[in-house]
Amino acid sequence: MARTHNFSAGPAALPTEVLAKASEEMLDYEGSGMSVMEMSHRSKTFVGIAAQAEQDLRDLFSVSDDYHVLFLQGGATGQFAGIPLNLTQADDTIDFVDTGAWSKKAIKEAGKYCNVNVAASSSATNYDHIPAAADWQLSDNAKLMHVCSNETIGGVQFKDFPEHATLVADMSSDILSRPIDVDQFGLIYAGAQKNIGPAGLTVVMVRKELCGAARSITPTFLDYAVQADADSMSNTPPTYSWYLAGLVFQWVKANGGLAGMAAKNQAKADLLYDAIDSSNFYSAPVARADRSIMNVPFTLADDALDGEFLAQAEARGLFNLKGHRSVGGMRASIYNAVPLESVQALVTFMGEFENERG
Repeated sequence: MARTHNFSAGPAALPTEVLAKASEEMLDYEGSGMSVMEMSHRSKTFVGIAAQAEQDLRDLFSVSDDYHVLFLQGGATGQFAGIPLNLTQADDTIDFVDTGAWSKKAIKEAGKYCNVNVAASSSATNYDHIPAAADWQLSDNAKLMHVCSNETIGGVQFKDFPEHATLVADMSSDILSRPIDVDQFGLIYAGAQKNIGPAGLTVVMVRKELCGAARSITPTFLDYAVQADADSMSNTPPTYSWYLAGLVFQWVKANGGLAGMAAKNQAKADLLYDAIDSSNFYSAPVARADRSIMNVPFTLADDALDGEFLAQAEARGLFNLKGHRSVGGMRASIYNAVPLESVQALVTFMGEFENERG
């Protein structure tokens, strides 16, 4: 059976090679006579899988020993609470840059546990850009600064990051897509279901010196120090998701590492944005300087044609192009595992549809 062109925002496409490898090992992992999903997380075999995955992730980002690398549950949404509970006290302030729906959710959750200052927001223009840093209204003594590196729904992405003593970033939808300097951050977190692997796993890279002062009300499974001491296994982890993430890390390494991913992702994004910009039928709502290379929202000149566009796209094997319900239109998520050929097929279809209906 042919694979579809999958533009889902998440859970998203996984590398075909990774799925093939997992399929080969589904019933019998390396002669163990069992699937990874059947193993005890305390077994020597799984501990080895987990340790290798952590090392491969450290290698990809050149993560120093100054950081814990944790593999947790609860999604990135769980970290909206975990971060203030671990890194702040009730009278501390977090500065937020509000660039979209996920920033907004993080702000709301953090406000339950500490003070929040929205230093800048692009909500007034429907999150179509990142506010200029010169206009940010920062607190004098914020404990943390929080940004969402890539807004999955709105398609806005930071190309460079602000400087702060403790910068925190939600990288759920662009982690592994490009090189970054981890040392610039106090904490990076990411839900897995975009570029890392299947849903159910969350990766946290946190500077060790920030751990160990969680509030007494912090749930044990969200306590970074507890999880670090237990090698992310204070409770049963999402073992199969962790295993698949490890296979993805190996795939990224084998395909040029983060620099290789960045080059391929930029080529895909350039192809799609060029098709949109050269057309009078399609348009992209995001300021050019802030456009995401992972999530590309676009609209048709006549939204009455949206349903027909989606139906014809699916007939061509192009799936999950409908925009998020909060913004409408279309969205093509072109994560690492989405091949150039899928973007080429989309661009070809878009041209043909415009010729027929434009």
